[in-house]
Amino acid sequence: MKFTHGLAAVALSFTAMAAQAEITGTAAVTSDYKWRGISQTSGDPAIQGSIDYAHESGFYAGVWASNVDFGDCCDENAEVDLIVGYGGGETLTWDVGAVYYWYPGADDLDFPEIYAGLGYEWFSAKLWYSNDFGNYDESAFYLEGNGEWELPANFGLTAHVGYSDGDGIQAAYGEDNYFDWSIGVSYTLGNFDLGLAWVDGSDLESLDGTLPDDVSNSEGTAVFTISTAFPWSQE
Repeated sequence: MKFTHGLAAVALSFTAMAAQAEITGTAAVTSDYKWRGISQTSGDPAIQGSIDYAHESGFYAGVWASNVDFGDCCDENAEVDLIVGYGGGETLTWDVGAVYYWYPGADDLDFPEIYAGLGYEWFSAKLWYSNDFGNYDESAFYLEGNGEWELPANFGLTAHVGYSDGDGIQAAYGEDNYFDWSIGVSYTLGNFDLGLAWVDGSDLESLDGTLPDDVSNSEGTAVFTISTAFPWSQE
């Protein structure tokens, strides 16, 4: 009898949490999956999507996925990011969490990262750290700053700058450190967001021109993205 009551209590607890939570999703198509200034699809398009869970307490978790192409090095076809974190705040926001980058079929690429971020009005900054960047058994960190501004007539402006450093960067890219940056404009059309950004940064000569078919290309590129979030607004 006590065991039955215990199960009932657990079930009621989960039901209460579900009532205070929100499940959402995203879907996107992009002309090139650029991650920290480096193409993850050899310059080809990518289809991406996510399922996200957010509780009113600030806890959240999610799964994000995209196709990838690193040439002949591995047997990867997809990247799946497993995300968990906790955040809060209103005018001044904060966020901490962890990501596990999983590449099905190519386990020698999998690696974890932790992060902490702050945001104020239009600006946000985040610090990422991995003790096993790219599965090279070396540490690396990434510091980024981002700006977002709303413009008239459903337009928006975005800006980003990032800095990568650490022994893991040297092991993965053959460079001690590098910068990446982007600037873009977006337009909201109904339930869809259209984005066009110029993505550029340090030219990683160790990668550019040394790998076939634009694998891990870090040259400046215009990236066009169409995205939407679910559930769709009924307004």
